Amino acid sequence: MDFERFVMVGRSGERSRREMVRVGAVLLFLVGIVLFLTSRSGQIHFSLVVAAMIGGYMALNIGANDVANNVGPAVGSRALTLGGAIVVAAIFEMAGALIAGGDVVGTIKSGIITPSAIVDKEIFIWLMTAALLAGALWLNIATASGAPVSTTHSIVGGVLGAGIAAGGWGIANWGEMAKIAASWVISPVLGGIIAAAFLYLIKRTITYQSDMVAAARRWVPLLQALMAWAFTTYLVLKGLRQVWQVGVGMAFLIGLGFAVLTYGFMRWRLASVTKGLSNDKQGVNSLFVLPLIFSAALLSFAHGANDVANAVGPLAAINEAVMQGAIATKAAIPVWVLMIGAIGIALGLALYGPKLIKTVGSGITELDQMRAFCIAMAAAITVIVASQLGLPVSSTHIAVGAVFGVGFLREYIKSHYGQMIIAIEEHHAGHDEEIVQAYLVRFHKADFNEKGRMLAELKASKQAKVDSHLTKKERRGLKGVYRKELVKRSALARIVAAWLITVPVSALMAAMIYFMIRGMMLP
Repeated sequence: MDFERFVMVGRSGERSRREMVRVGAVLLFLVGIVLFLTSRSGQIHFSLVVAAMIGGYMALNIGANDVANNVGPAVGSRALTLGGAIVVAAIFEMAGALIAGGDVVGTIKSGIITPSAIVDKEIFIWLMTAALLAGALWLNIATASGAPVSTTHSIVGGVLGAGIAAGGWGIANWGEMAKIAASWVISPVLGGIIAAAFLYLIKRTITYQSDMVAAARRWVPLLQALMAWAFTTYLVLKGLRQVWQVGVGMAFLIGLGFAVLTYGFMRWRLASVTKGLSNDKQGVNSLFVLPLIFSAALLSFAHGANDVANAVGPLAAINEAVMQGAIATKAAIPVWVLMIGAIGIALGLALYGPKLIKTVGSGITELDQMRAFCIAMAAAITVIVASQLGLPVSSTHIAVGAVFGVGFLREYIKSHYGQMIIAIEEHHAGHDEEIVQAYLVRFHKADFNEKGRMLAELKASKQAKVDSHLTKKERRGLKGVYRKELVKRSALARIVAAWLITVPVSALMAAMIYFMIRGMMLP
């Protein structure tokens, strides 16, 4: 007993030390921002120093919460280890932010307030500071509770709340807010449907075939070529848009070129790789490992290029107001501002990202490489389709919705398969156990079309009994065996609740923070 208490105390001490290391690293990062700004020549602006620290804090929370969507499925499917995923994501998030973050950033996210309604520079600085801090605080709370939320929605809520507090209800663009509210449904539903459709395609064409290896040789090159097309197009349209403006037609052609090259390469590669491959799901899964690693890297790059604006957009606006005395809808991004965003995202991922990575990767439903591949495809294709239709979508909602989509499809297939087994059991009621088991073994091994034929024969058989030898209680028991919940309902309720309150909560927090700052700053 004393030994067990000693072990528990030791583990508690180890957790405390790890937490101290994380907190120390965060403080060192924030202090470093202060030291850098105070060491620069010229006048030191207190409001800019405070805003830079809050921007760094926001970047930390983006890394801790949002990056999990890019690498979580790869980790959950064991295509990448947790440590490997953190390294890959950190490198490519920083690369995306620094290389493709752009020279100019929109200061009023999504145009949800009218900046011309704010004529006082000081009020504008307080507004953006409150919005940034509120968004960061809400992300911190969501990360602590294990809920992946949209960082864009967090900062949108912050700007909305602080804007209304500063300029009244008329300052808000309610049309844009309606579109953002619609995205709460559009993003996860689109992501879920596309991911489920790809998973069903893979099952029909590969894993439901008797010769999975031969089917994989035919279909995997096509699937990976499609991934190359989707991700290249996504990267050109979204990841590089700040530094390379390309039309959608040209982006599709560039993607098509990479798809053709990928198809040829994969046909050549699979000819040798599949020779000793086991004819089961595990063997087929191994063919999707490399694409998952590439997808995690490319999604992280695009995320760093796009979402760094959530951390540095308000900070760039404050810097513009302080240094130039201008209230602008777009502002230049100094290198030091971009560095705060890039380093903060990478550091937040490394220190606090594992919790959300595990939530997305294994806390919602069980993932393998094929399912994770479908989620990655959904993430890229949904953003491309939605952007061309002018629909506002959240990458977080898309990715998590895709995880739910594959989970619910698995539940449906499992339940449907269970009903097939029940039908077979009832049809063979009263037969020898060996005959029943032999039929079930043949049914399990049959491909999709053969299963359908066997069931059709069963239904048409004149020997089919209307009155089964199985009692109602036994039939209910059989149905219960196959009606398994493969998606954790507690995770679903927690995440959906967090999504619904993100904008209202961050808006309320921003308004309160704005009034607090205003009360302290006014004479």
